[in-house]
Amino acid sequence: MQQDQSVSQMAQEALMRQAKALAQSSGHSLEDARQVVVDTQAGRQLRDLAQGEHRHQKAKQWQASLFWERAEERFMHQIGSEVLSRFAAERHSTRG
Repeated sequence: MQQDQSVSQMAQEALMRQAKALAQSSGHSLEDARQVVVDTQAGRQLRDLAQGEHRHQKAKQWQASLFWERAEERFMHQIGSEVLSRFAAERHSTRG
């Protein structure tokens, strides 16, 4: 990834790397290999990312924000699980 690379450029670059690797290993043309890559679930996700709302954002900034969003989701999931466990334990102890 280059310093000022956009999310779209990063995703397109990843698709092309995969297509080149597939073309080299399979002997297919680069265009055929690219189509195969784009038709996979991961390829569709990269294509959507390249065309999505964050496409013009700097890739480094987007990745950092994505990291914090995922960390927050994990934290909220952990807190939710802990709260549910405590609630279940308190409910169980008041019944007995």
